[in-house]
Amino acid sequence: MGLSRLAALHGVATSFSPSADVTVPVPEGTVVAVLAALGVDAATPEAVREALAAAESAAGSRLLPATVVVWAGEPLPPALTALPPGTELTVRPEEPDAAPPAPMRVPAGGTVPAESRPDDARAAEAAAAPATHKVSAAPGWWAEPPPGVYRLTVRAPGAPDRRSGPGGPVTETCTLVVAPARVPQPPGRSHGFLVQLYSLLSARSWGMGDLGDLADLASWSGRCLGAGFVQVNPLHAAVLGNPTDPSPYRPSSRRFPDPVHLHIESVPEYGHAPEPAVLDDLRRRAAELSEAVLNKGALIDRDAVWELKRQALGILVGVPLTPGRRAAYCDFLAAQGQALEDHALWCALAEMHGSDWHTWPAGLRDPRSRETARARAELLDRVDFHCRLAWLTDAQLAAAQRAAKDAGMAVGIVHDLAVGVHPGGADTWAQQDAFAHGMSVGAPPDAFNARGQDWGLPPWRPDALAASGYAPYRGLLRGLLAHAGALRIDHVMGLFRLWWVPEGRPPTEGTYVSHDAEAMLAVLVLEAHRAGTVVIGEDLGTVEPGVREALARRGVLGTSVLWFERDWSGTGRPLAPEEWREDCLATATTHDLPSTAARLTGDHVTLRHRLGLLARPLEEERTEDGTDTAEWLGLLSRLGLLPEGGDDEEAAVRAVHRFLLRTPARMAGVWLPDTIGDRRPQNLPGTWDQYPNWRLPIADAEGRPVTLEELAASPRLHRLMEVLRPRQEPPRTRTAPPGARPT
Repeated sequence: MGLSRLAALHGVATSFSPSADVTVPVPEGTVVAVLAALGVDAATPEAVREALAAAESAAGSRLLPATVVVWAGEPLPPALTALPPGTELTVRPEEPDAAPPAPMRVPAGGTVPAESRPDDARAAEAAAAPATHKVSAAPGWWAEPPPGVYRLTVRAPGAPDRRSGPGGPVTETCTLVVAPARVPQPPGRSHGFLVQLYSLLSARSWGMGDLGDLADLASWSGRCLGAGFVQVNPLHAAVLGNPTDPSPYRPSSRRFPDPVHLHIESVPEYGHAPEPAVLDDLRRRAAELSEAVLNKGALIDRDAVWELKRQALGILVGVPLTPGRRAAYCDFLAAQGQALEDHALWCALAEMHGSDWHTWPAGLRDPRSRETARARAELLDRVDFHCRLAWLTDAQLAAAQRAAKDAGMAVGIVHDLAVGVHPGGADTWAQQDAFAHGMSVGAPPDAFNARGQDWGLPPWRPDALAASGYAPYRGLLRGLLAHAGALRIDHVMGLFRLWWVPEGRPPTEGTYVSHDAEAMLAVLVLEAHRAGTVVIGEDLGTVEPGVREALARRGVLGTSVLWFERDWSGTGRPLAPEEWREDCLATATTHDLPSTAARLTGDHVTLRHRLGLLARPLEEERTEDGTDTAEWLGLLSRLGLLPEGGDDEEAAVRAVHRFLLRTPARMAGVWLPDTIGDRRPQNLPGTWDQYPNWRLPIADAEGRPVTLEELAASPRLHRLMEVLRPRQEPPRTRTAPPGARPT
């Protein structure tokens, strides 16, 4: 019982429920290892007793938790309403230039919320209030600060120890997050494209899709197709190296973007380069990379692309900045501060010592050591180079969002936040105290994967985040939201809890570790509110009860994929369109799933069989998959959405998207490869070398790679998008009726 109690106090689960009627105990060794990663010694019974006594003493003696969340216009949390009478509260904003609110004091009468007062007292209060204002549920002494993050200091007249009773005055400080009730919502219903940016080559690409291509896709689809958004894969900075991990979901840093996505010719200094012949040669070699991908069956080679762009950028960074651009760059450096300097220094050190900081010379493994400070001075030029690339990439991200909004898009670019980072990358080096070392994020065993999953991503420590006032999380969100119309959060359930797998153990021997979900949500809502950004949560797979409801309450849209939308608690049949939730992004597929054409034809089963990934005989898998598809096609036919019949694969793809429009979903996403019948998945979970994950260009139904220019002219694409185009009433005639006199 002692270990279980200790684990519970630190948010570590000692059992989990893969289904409603099943509870699985967590191995004791896992619990001990996870607690150790949180700085808690539970290796022996005596250590457990000491740690438990310390944890209970701390919990029992504090007035406030590490973070207090106040939702605008909602009742105050118990942490504030339970403060002793006479407690003084001082709120100080984090921003140095902001004016602090006036101090507050809990009156002698206590902090009884309005809804708990007698009816006559509430009626009198309502009568005294202006008729146009609703009486707040917060007590009268509370003067709510504007949305923001603050340091809250309370001075209570007596000690709050629940066991020993009153004592002397006590002063405590915590983080106060004041957040709006909900994140911004999309204006009306919209449709848009989902695309892996690297896969979208144009005639001007340097071997892979770039931010110039993204801006062009947004401009064309917004103006010509009425699209409201374009969702892309994470554009986070990748781990340097050759070969680089091609997965956009295992980056070096989530805080800063990857300069490999730069469109070189759009850098303002390009036209003033002193070595134009060298740049022309690099462009020629880049064209050869594109030619190999588009016409010779080559895979996208990110490392080769980066080598050419790195050389070109080395030339462009040598071009002196104009006074105005120099001032803009200095402003960018000041705004990004230490975080950018650390990121750029990691990049410079990785060029010398390799991309895993754990293997660097001992003195350089600490970002604040004397040796690192010396290296910072010695590598100043390379640090500035990587800072400059971050600035250039930021500018092109802003340009892409501007292009989207200028094209009339209601939302614009939807950026993607990966669930974690590479263990040897820049973020884990610069923020070592924030990560749980020796742990990896994954997923528990379930009906689809009996062995569970280990994603190789170290998790943030919930206690360290709270102690820092969620500074790493807030900085990450501000960077991503700066040029986003919306933000998709991969595995959004991670705001509540994550499956931790101790190093050396299989994923089946992991456990859940909980975050302060209220604080994580409040910071997300606050930063989205500041940026005016919609938030979409990827909530597929195992979802803890209450999570979807909590997200919906705060305005976070969910993700609904057609093939998974069934009445799982009843008949198991496909959900009718009117039964879908409204607050979601509805799609037919994602980057981790088969394309719609592959799903309809069963090609995805054949592919998995060829790679040895099926757990059952091929015919069993085909039969089950065919039955599933037939059920959906039957529903589409009954709804009149498939007039051409189920044997026409292209028509069935259109019918699927007609169905998505029949749902009340706020956003409908079209997987860009679906528009031309591509049957290959961009990523095949469970594979590494067996399949070219994250390296395929968009291709047509025959597997022929297609450029952005060819996509824009594709008859098949336009037949599909005609399904989603808003129907416009014919213009009213302005012809005067016969006999009418001109006025």
